[in-house]
Amino acid sequence: MSFPTDLEIAQNAAIQPIKNIAEKLNLDAENLEFYGKYKAKIPLEYLDEEKVKQGKLILVTAINPTPAGEGKTTVSVGLCDGLNKIGKKAIAVLREPSLGPVFGIKGGAAGGGYAQVIPMVDINLHFTGDFSAIEKANNLLSALIDNNLQNKKFSLNIDPRTIVWKRVMDVNDRSLRHIIIGLGGSGIVREEGFNITPASEVMAILCLSNDFGDLKRRLGNIFVGYTYDKKPIYARDLKAEGAMAILLKDAIKPNLVQTLEGNPAILHGGPFANIAQGTNTIIATKMGLSLCDFVVTEAGFGADLGAEKFLHIKCHYAGLKPDAYVIVATIRALRYHGGAKKAEYEVPNLPFVKNGIDNLKKHIENSFKLGLKPIIAINHFATDSAQEIDFVKSECEKLGVTAILADEFVHGGDGMKDLANEVVKSIESNDCNFRPIYNVEDTVEHKIETIAREIYGASGVNYSQKAKQDLKVIYDLGLNKLPICMAKTQKSLSDDEKKIGRPINFEITVREFEFASGAGFIIPILGDMMRMPGLPNTPAAEGMDIDENGKITGLS
Repeated sequence: MSFPTDLEIAQNAAIQPIKNIAEKLNLDAENLEFYGKYKAKIPLEYLDEEKVKQGKLILVTAINPTPAGEGKTTVSVGLCDGLNKIGKKAIAVLREPSLGPVFGIKGGAAGGGYAQVIPMVDINLHFTGDFSAIEKANNLLSALIDNNLQNKKFSLNIDPRTIVWKRVMDVNDRSLRHIIIGLGGSGIVREEGFNITPASEVMAILCLSNDFGDLKRRLGNIFVGYTYDKKPIYARDLKAEGAMAILLKDAIKPNLVQTLEGNPAILHGGPFANIAQGTNTIIATKMGLSLCDFVVTEAGFGADLGAEKFLHIKCHYAGLKPDAYVIVATIRALRYHGGAKKAEYEVPNLPFVKNGIDNLKKHIENSFKLGLKPIIAINHFATDSAQEIDFVKSECEKLGVTAILADEFVHGGDGMKDLANEVVKSIESNDCNFRPIYNVEDTVEHKIETIAREIYGASGVNYSQKAKQDLKVIYDLGLNKLPICMAKTQKSLSDDEKKIGRPINFEITVREFEFASGAGFIIPILGDMMRMPGLPNTPAAEGMDIDENGKITGLS
């Protein structure tokens, strides 16, 4: 009998009413906002800054992944269940999935196997409507901008050639990257484009705001473009922040769900880590720390992206730091970095693993630079050989770190007790004392070069002519003292996805800059990265269906 699919496991799960999960957190059901029987929003009044200081924050990241991902969310959910199995009060605080990957190539973001958050179908689709609210708030600002362009009485004199604000939609659609709007006499004809919703600055603002007032202030600080006489225009000049905030009045509240084992989980916010900051909301993380002793959270893609941004952007604005640091590695990703082709990812091959181990070693070295002693979670796949696993454990031991087999996919929390105990041991030993590798007061160039050299292992940084022009704008607007949010491929430590393993003697190239003046970071765009992805040759959507009784198949 074959192992059930993620969807089959989720559909057959004995899901509890969400009010039962709320009781475990001492939340009064009368104060929750229910979205059916199995989802609820938590009012912000439950966030307690004093309790936040007492809670322990566990950050889960990974090595550079294969295109299908290495199971960071699965490990995070399993670790939450494992901590509860050993008697700790733990909660998973994760991001919400984007429909782009769900219908594209990577699938959903609710975990996998017997380490999932449920209701899986709802979570992977429209959930509680947060993404929709973010889209509407983003596109309301777009509509206000275009309306002002043709408003003779109250015109702000915006030069349409300078507008940098883009519309967003939560689907992979490369055709929308560059478009022309206003045709047919319906408006000012100009160039425009779409980003995917996770890359929206509104998403970033939701994730980096500490409260509703902070959210509204950041919305007002969104840069739109310039007037014809070179005056900068912000969303507040269009009187947009109030209406945008109204659309986000419910989206700002964290979403409560549960794991397959009935442990609490919060899902809130959903930025990608290759084109955005890649972490859930500050409010959700602090809510978790207010309600539980241990919070397991994740940072998207490899540690060179998600973890670096978590530490230098999220921690910077939230005043947080991780108490434990877990790097997820898989044998198949090490084979990939060792030169295996796609058909060979799932075939045991110790020489490939030996060739690819340097990718993991680089992430371990980076951890120590940041003041963090990592624990390596080897996310177990059925195709892993004992020799490959033993080799990885031995190589980690040589570097002074512990590697533990994570078997949550098949065994849930029971397969994560060893990792849970090691995490608790690391916290009690005070193994993590985060120190930034750059100061936000440094020049933009110095911050970028520091990340490139120290985290990626690059020998230098090149700037295109457009990037140099963009950089001048950043300095002119006084935004140069913001943190850096690199946009680059997740498949390599470099900006070239073909440079697998641990590349050396390479330079990165900043093609152009974007910036998020409201959210509070600068976005150097490296290589050929796009903030609106495209679909693969065979999208996951082609394998999905729903029958006349509403039963869904093919979702993962």
